[in-house]
Amino acid sequence: MSQWLNQVIEQAKQVDDYLAPVRQQALQTLVNDGWPGRRDEAWRFTPLTAVTDRESQLAGAQKAAQAPDVEGLNAIDLVFANGQLVTDLSDITWPEGVSVSTLAEAGEHEAAVASVFGQVKPARHLFGLVNDALCQQGIFIDVAENANVETPIRIVNLATENVDAHTRVLVRLGESSRATIIEHGTGDTQSLTTAFAEYDIASSAHLEHYRFVMFTGEATQLGGSHFKLHDKSELNSTFVGYGSQLSRVDVDIHHAGEFADAKMNAIYLLAEGELFDLHSTIEHAMPNGTTEENARGVIGDRARAVFNGRIHIHRDAQKTLAELNNRNLLLSRRALINTKPELEIYADDVKCAHGATVAEIDESALYYLLTRGVTRSKALVMLNFGFIQELVNQMPNAALREWLLPVLSERFARMEVK
Repeated sequence: MSQWLNQVIEQAKQVDDYLAPVRQQALQTLVNDGWPGRRDEAWRFTPLTAVTDRESQLAGAQKAAQAPDVEGLNAIDLVFANGQLVTDLSDITWPEGVSVSTLAEAGEHEAAVASVFGQVKPARHLFGLVNDALCQQGIFIDVAENANVETPIRIVNLATENVDAHTRVLVRLGESSRATIIEHGTGDTQSLTTAFAEYDIASSAHLEHYRFVMFTGEATQLGGSHFKLHDKSELNSTFVGYGSQLSRVDVDIHHAGEFADAKMNAIYLLAEGELFDLHSTIEHAMPNGTTEENARGVIGDRARAVFNGRIHIHRDAQKTLAELNNRNLLLSRRALINTKPELEIYADDVKCAHGATVAEIDESALYYLLTRGVTRSKALVMLNFGFIQELVNQMPNAALREWLLPVLSERFARMEVK
Protein backbone atom coordinates (compact mmCIF):
# COMPACT_ATOMS: atom_id res chain seq x y z
CA MET A 1 0.00 0.00 0.00
CA SER A 2 1.30 3.46 -0.86
CA GLN A 3 1.55 6.34 1.58
CA TRP A 4 -0.69 8.44 -0.67
CA LEU A 5 -3.42 5.79 -0.92
CA ASN A 6 -3.42 5.30 2.86
CA GLN A 7 -4.03 9.02 3.29
CA VAL A 8 -6.77 8.98 0.63
CA ILE A 9 -8.56 6.14 2.43
CA GLU A 10 -8.49 8.05 5.72
CA GLN A 11 -9.81 11.21 4.03
CA ALA A 12 -12.58 9.26 2.30
CA LYS A 13 -13.87 7.91 5.62
CA GLN A 14 -14.89 11.46 6.51
CA VAL A 15 -17.12 11.93 3.44
CA ASP A 16 -20.80 11.17 4.12
CA ASP A 17 -23.63 12.24 1.79
CA TYR A 18 -26.40 10.86 -0.42
CA LEU A 19 -23.77 9.17 -2.61
CA ALA A 20 -22.51 7.13 0.35
CA PRO A 21 -23.44 3.68 -1.09
CA VAL A 22 -21.13 4.14 -4.09
CA ARG A 23 -18.45 5.84 -2.00
CA GLN A 24 -18.40 3.05 0.59
CA GLN A 25 -18.18 0.36 -2.08
CA ALA A 26 -15.29 2.19 -3.74
CA LEU A 27 -13.53 2.61 -0.41
CA GLN A 28 -13.88 -1.08 0.40
CA THR A 29 -12.47 -2.04 -3.01
CA LEU A 30 -9.49 0.27 -2.48
CA VAL A 31 -8.80 -1.32 0.91
CA ASN A 32 -9.11 -4.85 -0.47
CA ASP A 33 -7.19 -4.41 -3.73
CA GLY A 34 -4.44 -2.10 -2.52
CA TRP A 35 -1.75 -0.53 -4.66
CA PRO A 36 -1.00 -2.06 -8.09
CA GLY A 37 2.44 -3.45 -8.83
CA ARG A 38 4.29 -3.90 -12.10
CA ARG A 39 2.73 -7.36 -12.43
CA ASP A 40 -0.71 -5.75 -12.67
CA GLU A 41 -1.44 -5.82 -16.41
CA ALA A 42 -3.29 -2.48 -16.32
CA TRP A 43 -0.18 -0.75 -14.93
CA ARG A 44 2.56 -2.91 -16.40
CA PHE A 45 4.15 -0.14 -18.46
CA THR A 46 3.09 2.87 -16.38
CA PRO A 47 5.02 3.34 -13.13
CA LEU A 48 3.23 5.16 -10.33
CA THR A 49 6.32 6.47 -8.57
CA ALA A 50 5.06 10.05 -9.00
CA VAL A 51 2.11 9.19 -6.74
CA THR A 52 3.28 6.45 -4.38
CA ASP A 53 4.97 8.61 -1.73
CA ARG A 54 3.06 11.81 -2.43
CA GLU A 55 1.45 13.72 0.45
CA SER A 56 -2.28 13.95 -0.17
CA GLN A 57 -3.49 17.52 0.21
CA LEU A 58 -6.76 19.10 -0.93
CA ALA A 59 -7.06 22.72 -2.01
CA GLY A 60 -8.92 25.37 -0.07
CA ALA A 61 -11.15 28.08 -1.51
CA GLN A 62 -10.05 29.28 -4.93
CA LYS A 63 -10.40 32.64 -6.65
CA ALA A 64 -11.95 33.15 -10.06
CA ALA A 65 -9.93 31.66 -12.91
CA GLN A 66 -9.93 32.21 -16.65
CA ALA A 67 -10.66 29.39 -19.08
CA PRO A 68 -8.22 28.99 -22.00
CA ASP A 69 -9.29 31.15 -24.90
CA VAL A 70 -10.56 29.42 -28.04
CA GLU A 71 -11.25 32.00 -30.71
CA GLY A 72 -14.61 31.55 -32.36
CA LEU A 73 -15.87 29.03 -29.79
CA ASN A 74 -19.20 30.20 -28.40
CA ALA A 75 -19.38 27.92 -25.38
CA ILE A 76 -20.64 27.95 -21.82
CA ASP A 77 -17.58 27.55 -19.58
CA LEU A 78 -17.61 25.82 -16.21
CA VAL A 79 -14.20 26.25 -14.56
CA PHE A 80 -12.58 24.18 -11.85
CA ALA A 81 -9.38 25.59 -10.35
CA ASN A 82 -7.31 23.07 -8.39
CA GLY A 83 -10.39 20.95 -7.89
CA GLN A 84 -12.74 23.74 -6.80
CA LEU A 85 -15.63 24.99 -8.95
CA VAL A 86 -15.14 28.74 -9.32
CA THR A 87 -17.99 29.37 -11.78
CA ASP A 88 -21.25 30.62 -10.28
CA LEU A 89 -23.93 28.49 -11.95
CA SER A 90 -26.61 31.03 -11.04
CA ASP A 91 -24.97 33.59 -13.33
CA ILE A 92 -25.47 31.41 -16.41
CA THR A 93 -28.48 31.46 -18.72
CA TRP A 94 -28.84 27.84 -19.71
CA PRO A 95 -30.17 26.74 -23.11
CA GLU A 96 -33.70 25.44 -23.22
CA GLY A 97 -33.86 21.83 -22.08
CA VAL A 98 -30.67 21.95 -20.00
CA SER A 99 -30.46 21.90 -16.22
CA VAL A 100 -27.18 21.93 -14.30
CA SER A 101 -26.44 21.48 -10.60
CA THR A 102 -23.44 20.78 -8.44
CA LEU A 103 -23.08 17.39 -6.76
CA ALA A 104 -23.06 19.04 -3.34
CA GLU A 105 -26.26 21.01 -3.99
CA ALA A 106 -28.22 18.65 -6.23
CA GLY A 107 -31.45 19.11 -4.26
CA GLU A 108 -34.33 17.60 -6.21
CA HIS A 109 -31.80 16.12 -8.66
CA GLU A 110 -30.19 13.82 -6.08
CA ALA A 111 -31.94 10.71 -7.40
CA ALA A 112 -30.94 11.56 -10.97
CA VAL A 113 -27.32 12.15 -9.91
CA ALA A 114 -27.26 8.82 -8.08
CA SER A 115 -28.57 7.08 -11.21
CA VAL A 116 -25.39 8.06 -13.08
CA PHE A 117 -22.70 8.42 -10.40
CA GLY A 118 -20.56 5.27 -10.51
CA GLN A 119 -23.08 3.50 -12.75
CA VAL A 120 -21.37 4.08 -16.12
CA LYS A 121 -17.70 3.93 -15.12
CA PRO A 122 -16.51 0.35 -14.43
CA ALA A 123 -15.26 -0.38 -10.93
CA ARG A 124 -11.87 -1.66 -12.09
CA HIS A 125 -10.22 1.76 -12.43
CA LEU A 126 -8.01 2.47 -9.42
CA PHE A 127 -8.13 6.26 -9.63
CA GLY A 128 -11.78 6.16 -10.60
CA LEU A 129 -12.41 4.50 -7.25
CA VAL A 130 -10.39 7.24 -5.56
CA ASN A 131 -12.57 9.78 -7.35
CA ASP A 132 -15.73 7.91 -6.29
CA ALA A 133 -14.67 8.03 -2.67
CA LEU A 134 -13.37 11.61 -2.47
CA CYS A 135 -14.94 13.83 -5.12
CA GLN A 136 -17.25 16.45 -3.70
CA GLN A 137 -16.65 18.99 -6.44
CA GLY A 138 -18.56 18.07 -9.56
CA ILE A 139 -21.48 18.91 -11.79
CA PHE A 140 -24.54 17.13 -13.14
CA ILE A 141 -25.77 18.13 -16.61
CA ASP A 142 -29.25 16.93 -17.55
CA VAL A 143 -30.47 17.35 -21.15
CA ALA A 144 -34.19 16.88 -21.65
CA GLU A 145 -35.82 14.66 -24.26
CA ASN A 146 -35.79 16.10 -27.81
CA ALA A 147 -33.63 19.05 -26.73
CA ASN A 148 -31.18 20.28 -29.37
CA VAL A 149 -28.44 22.10 -27.46
CA GLU A 150 -26.44 24.02 -30.03
CA THR A 151 -24.16 25.83 -27.58
CA PRO A 152 -21.24 23.63 -26.45
CA ILE A 153 -20.67 23.22 -22.71
CA ARG A 154 -16.98 23.27 -21.78
CA ILE A 155 -15.73 21.94 -18.43
CA VAL A 156 -12.26 23.30 -17.67
CA ASN A 157 -9.83 21.82 -15.12
CA LEU A 158 -6.92 24.10 -14.23
CA ALA A 159 -4.00 22.79 -12.13
CA THR A 160 -1.85 25.62 -10.74
CA GLU A 161 -1.03 24.47 -7.20
CA ASN A 162 0.60 21.39 -5.68
CA VAL A 163 -2.65 19.90 -4.40
CA ASP A 164 -4.88 16.91 -5.16
CA ALA A 165 -7.95 17.75 -7.25
CA HIS A 166 -10.83 15.28 -7.58
CA THR A 167 -13.59 16.45 -9.93
CA ARG A 168 -16.54 14.68 -11.52
CA VAL A 169 -18.77 15.38 -14.51
CA LEU A 170 -22.08 13.54 -14.90
CA VAL A 171 -24.13 13.95 -18.07
CA ARG A 172 -27.52 12.47 -18.83
CA LEU A 173 -28.91 12.91 -22.36
CA GLY A 174 -32.64 12.33 -22.80
CA GLU A 175 -34.13 10.49 -25.74
CA SER A 176 -33.56 12.09 -29.17
CA SER A 177 -31.53 14.95 -27.66
CA ARG A 178 -28.28 16.45 -28.97
CA ALA A 179 -25.44 18.14 -27.10
CA THR A 180 -21.74 18.98 -27.29
CA ILE A 181 -19.55 18.56 -24.21
CA ILE A 182 -15.87 19.58 -24.03
CA GLU A 183 -13.54 18.48 -21.23
CA HIS A 184 -10.44 20.68 -21.16
CA GLY A 185 -7.63 20.11 -18.67
CA THR A 186 -4.38 22.04 -18.46
CA GLY A 187 -1.48 22.68 -16.10
CA ASP A 188 2.29 22.21 -15.88
CA THR A 189 3.10 22.66 -12.17
CA GLN A 190 3.51 19.82 -9.68
CA SER A 191 -0.01 18.63 -8.93
CA LEU A 192 -2.33 15.61 -9.02
CA THR A 193 -5.67 15.60 -10.81
CA THR A 194 -8.27 12.85 -11.04
CA ALA A 195 -11.00 14.05 -13.41
CA PHE A 196 -13.66 11.51 -14.35
CA ALA A 197 -16.76 11.92 -16.49
CA GLU A 198 -19.76 9.64 -17.01
CA TYR A 199 -22.22 9.95 -19.90
CA ASP A 200 -25.58 8.17 -20.06
CA ILE A 201 -26.80 8.60 -23.65
CA ALA A 202 -30.47 7.65 -24.09
CA SER A 203 -32.09 6.13 -27.17
CA SER A 204 -31.60 8.10 -30.41
CA ALA A 205 -29.57 10.77 -28.59
CA HIS A 206 -26.38 12.23 -30.07
CA LEU A 207 -23.30 13.33 -28.11
CA GLU A 208 -20.44 15.26 -29.67
CA HIS A 209 -17.59 14.95 -27.16
CA TYR A 210 -14.06 16.29 -26.83
CA ARG A 211 -11.43 15.77 -24.17
CA PHE A 212 -8.23 17.84 -24.26
CA VAL A 213 -5.72 16.42 -21.77
CA MET A 214 -3.08 19.14 -21.98
CA PHE A 215 -1.19 18.63 -18.74
CA THR A 216 2.59 18.87 -19.10
CA GLY A 217 5.74 19.25 -16.98
CA GLU A 218 5.41 17.96 -13.41
CA ALA A 219 1.63 17.64 -13.50
CA THR A 220 0.14 14.22 -12.76
CA GLN A 221 -3.21 13.54 -14.45
CA LEU A 222 -5.20 10.34 -13.90
CA GLY A 223 -8.70 10.48 -15.31
CA GLY A 224 -11.25 8.98 -17.63
CA SER A 225 -14.34 9.43 -19.77
CA HIS A 226 -16.98 6.72 -19.78
CA PHE A 227 -20.04 6.33 -22.01
CA LYS A 228 -23.19 4.19 -21.98
CA LEU A 229 -25.03 3.99 -25.31
CA HIS A 230 -28.67 2.96 -25.60
CA ASP A 231 -30.72 2.01 -28.68
CA LYS A 232 -29.77 3.99 -31.81
CA SER A 233 -27.68 6.48 -29.84
CA GLU A 234 -24.60 8.10 -31.39
CA LEU A 235 -21.25 9.13 -29.94
CA ASN A 236 -18.57 11.11 -31.77
CA SER A 237 -15.60 11.58 -29.45
CA THR A 238 -12.15 13.13 -29.90
CA PHE A 239 -9.27 12.91 -27.41
CA VAL A 240 -6.09 14.99 -27.58
CA GLY A 241 -3.43 14.20 -24.99
CA TYR A 242 -0.04 15.59 -24.05
CA GLY A 243 2.56 13.81 -21.96
CA SER A 244 3.76 14.90 -18.52
CA GLN A 245 5.61 13.17 -15.68
CA LEU A 246 2.52 10.92 -15.56
CA SER A 247 -0.66 11.26 -17.62
CA ARG A 248 -3.25 8.55 -18.09
CA VAL A 249 -6.74 8.45 -19.58
CA ASP A 250 -9.14 5.50 -19.33
CA VAL A 251 -12.03 5.34 -21.80
CA ASP A 252 -14.97 2.94 -21.71
CA ILE A 253 -17.75 2.78 -24.30
CA HIS A 254 -20.57 0.38 -23.45
CA HIS A 255 -23.03 -0.52 -26.21
CA ALA A 256 -26.01 -1.27 -23.97
CA GLY A 257 -28.58 -0.89 -26.75
CA GLU A 258 -29.07 -2.06 -30.33
CA PHE A 259 -27.93 -0.07 -33.37
CA ALA A 260 -25.69 2.19 -31.27
CA ASP A 261 -22.86 3.92 -33.12
CA ALA A 262 -19.56 5.08 -31.64
CA LYS A 263 -16.67 6.89 -33.24
CA MET A 264 -13.54 7.67 -31.25
CA ASN A 265 -10.41 9.45 -32.49
CA ALA A 266 -7.39 9.97 -30.26
CA ILE A 267 -4.17 11.94 -30.73
CA TYR A 268 -1.30 11.94 -28.23
CA LEU A 269 1.87 14.01 -28.49
CA LEU A 270 4.83 13.46 -26.16
CA ALA A 271 7.82 15.73 -25.77
CA GLU A 272 11.18 14.63 -24.37
CA GLY A 273 10.98 12.43 -21.28
CA GLU A 274 7.19 12.53 -20.98
CA LEU A 275 4.73 9.70 -20.29
CA PHE A 276 1.21 9.25 -21.64
CA ASP A 277 -1.03 6.20 -21.23
CA LEU A 278 -4.34 5.65 -23.06
CA HIS A 279 -6.44 2.62 -22.13
CA SER A 280 -9.71 2.13 -24.01
CA THR A 281 -12.32 -0.61 -23.72
CA ILE A 282 -15.30 -1.00 -26.05
CA GLU A 283 -18.03 -3.36 -24.81
CA HIS A 284 -20.44 -4.55 -27.50
CA ALA A 285 -23.18 -6.18 -25.42
CA MET A 286 -26.07 -5.81 -27.90
CA PRO A 287 -26.55 -6.58 -31.62
CA ASN A 288 -26.07 -4.31 -34.63
CA GLY A 289 -23.62 -1.92 -33.01
CA THR A 290 -20.78 -0.13 -34.79
CA THR A 291 -17.48 1.21 -33.48
CA GLU A 292 -14.63 2.96 -35.26
CA GLU A 293 -11.58 3.80 -33.13
CA ASN A 294 -8.44 5.48 -34.46
CA ALA A 295 -5.51 6.44 -32.23
CA ARG A 296 -2.34 8.12 -33.46
CA GLY A 297 0.68 9.12 -31.43
CA VAL A 298 3.86 11.12 -32.00
CA ILE A 299 6.51 10.25 -29.40
CA GLY A 300 9.52 12.44 -28.78
CA ASP A 301 13.02 11.65 -27.55
CA ARG A 302 13.14 9.47 -24.40
CA ALA A 303 9.35 9.72 -24.13
CA ARG A 304 7.14 6.72 -23.36
CA ALA A 305 3.64 6.10 -24.67
CA VAL A 306 1.25 3.31 -23.75
CA PHE A 307 -1.80 2.34 -25.77
CA ASN A 308 -4.10 -0.52 -24.78
CA GLY A 309 -7.23 -0.75 -26.90
CA ARG A 310 -9.68 -3.58 -26.31
CA ILE A 311 -12.89 -4.43 -28.16
CA HIS A 312 -15.06 -7.07 -26.48
CA ILE A 313 -17.85 -8.59 -28.58
CA HIS A 314 -20.33 -10.35 -26.29
CA ARG A 315 -22.17 -13.51 -27.28
CA ASP A 316 -25.43 -11.70 -28.06
CA ALA A 317 -23.77 -8.89 -30.05
CA GLN A 318 -24.43 -10.34 -33.50
CA LYS A 319 -24.10 -8.11 -36.59
CA THR A 320 -21.46 -5.98 -34.88
CA LEU A 321 -19.09 -3.92 -37.02
CA ALA A 322 -15.97 -2.79 -35.12
CA GLU A 323 -12.54 -1.55 -36.15
CA LEU A 324 -9.53 -0.41 -34.11
CA ASN A 325 -6.33 1.12 -35.48
CA ASN A 326 -3.31 2.46 -33.61
CA ARG A 327 -0.48 4.20 -35.51
CA ASN A 328 2.62 5.64 -33.90
CA LEU A 329 5.48 7.82 -35.10
CA LEU A 330 8.76 7.79 -33.16
CA LEU A 331 10.94 10.88 -33.40
CA SER A 332 14.06 9.11 -32.13
CA ARG A 333 15.42 5.62 -31.48
CA ARG A 334 15.10 6.41 -27.77
CA ALA A 335 11.34 6.96 -27.96
CA LEU A 336 9.18 4.05 -26.78
CA ILE A 337 5.61 2.90 -27.45
CA ASN A 338 3.97 -0.10 -25.83
CA THR A 339 0.89 -0.79 -27.95
CA LYS A 340 -1.58 -3.60 -27.45
CA PRO A 341 -4.74 -3.67 -29.61
CA GLU A 342 -7.09 -6.49 -28.58
CA LEU A 343 -10.15 -8.20 -30.02
CA GLU A 344 -12.18 -10.60 -27.87
CA ILE A 345 -15.07 -12.06 -29.88
CA TYR A 346 -17.78 -14.45 -28.69
CA ALA A 347 -20.34 -13.83 -31.47
CA ASP A 348 -20.00 -15.49 -34.87
CA ASP A 349 -21.77 -13.02 -37.20
CA VAL A 350 -19.53 -9.96 -36.91
CA LYS A 351 -17.03 -7.91 -38.93
CA CYS A 352 -14.08 -6.81 -36.83
CA ALA A 353 -10.51 -5.71 -37.45
CA HIS A 354 -7.62 -4.31 -35.45
CA GLY A 355 -4.02 -3.33 -36.04
CA ALA A 356 -1.05 -1.30 -34.88
CA THR A 357 1.99 0.22 -36.59
CA VAL A 358 5.16 1.86 -35.29
CA ALA A 359 7.37 3.90 -37.63
CA GLU A 360 10.06 6.56 -37.68
CA ILE A 361 10.22 9.84 -39.61
CA ASP A 362 10.66 9.14 -43.33
CA GLU A 363 14.23 10.32 -43.94
CA SER A 364 13.68 10.62 -47.69
CA ALA A 365 10.68 12.91 -47.14
CA LEU A 366 12.67 14.94 -44.63
CA TYR A 367 15.60 15.21 -47.05
CA TYR A 368 13.24 16.31 -49.83
CA LEU A 369 11.96 19.23 -47.73
CA LEU A 370 15.44 20.20 -46.49
CA THR A 371 16.83 20.38 -50.04
CA ARG A 372 14.05 22.79 -50.97
CA GLY A 373 14.96 25.35 -48.35
CA VAL A 374 12.61 24.27 -45.58
CA THR A 375 14.25 24.42 -42.15
CA ARG A 376 14.55 21.19 -40.22
CA SER A 377 12.17 22.41 -37.49
CA LYS A 378 9.50 23.39 -40.01
CA ALA A 379 10.01 20.20 -42.01
CA LEU A 380 9.43 18.06 -38.91
CA VAL A 381 6.28 20.01 -38.08
CA MET A 382 5.00 19.48 -41.62
CA LEU A 383 5.65 15.74 -41.53
CA ASN A 384 4.11 15.34 -38.08
CA PHE A 385 1.06 17.32 -39.12
CA GLY A 386 0.57 15.07 -42.08
CA PHE A 387 0.46 12.14 -39.70
CA ILE A 388 -2.29 13.45 -37.41
CA GLN A 389 -4.11 16.09 -39.45
CA GLU A 390 -6.59 13.60 -40.87
CA LEU A 391 -8.00 13.07 -37.38
CA VAL A 392 -8.00 16.80 -36.59
CA ASN A 393 -9.95 17.47 -39.78
CA GLN A 394 -12.61 14.97 -38.69
CA MET A 395 -13.50 17.06 -35.63
CA PRO A 396 -17.05 18.35 -36.24
CA ASN A 397 -16.54 21.70 -34.47
CA ALA A 398 -14.84 24.16 -36.84
CA ALA A 399 -13.74 26.56 -34.08
CA LEU A 400 -11.97 23.77 -32.22
CA ARG A 401 -10.25 22.63 -35.42
CA GLU A 402 -8.97 26.13 -36.18
CA TRP A 403 -7.79 26.60 -32.60
CA LEU A 404 -6.09 23.21 -32.36
CA LEU A 405 -3.94 23.40 -35.51
CA PRO A 406 -1.61 26.23 -34.33
CA VAL A 407 -1.63 24.82 -30.79
CA LEU A 408 -0.34 21.48 -32.10
CA SER A 409 2.16 23.26 -34.35
CA GLU A 410 3.66 24.94 -31.30
CA ARG A 411 3.69 21.64 -29.48
CA PHE A 412 5.54 19.94 -32.37
CA ALA A 413 8.18 22.68 -32.34
CA ARG A 414 9.00 21.83 -28.71
CA MET A 415 9.15 18.11 -29.51
CA GLU A 416 12.00 18.40 -32.02
CA VAL A 417 14.92 16.10 -31.25
CA LYS A 418 18.04 18.29 -30.95
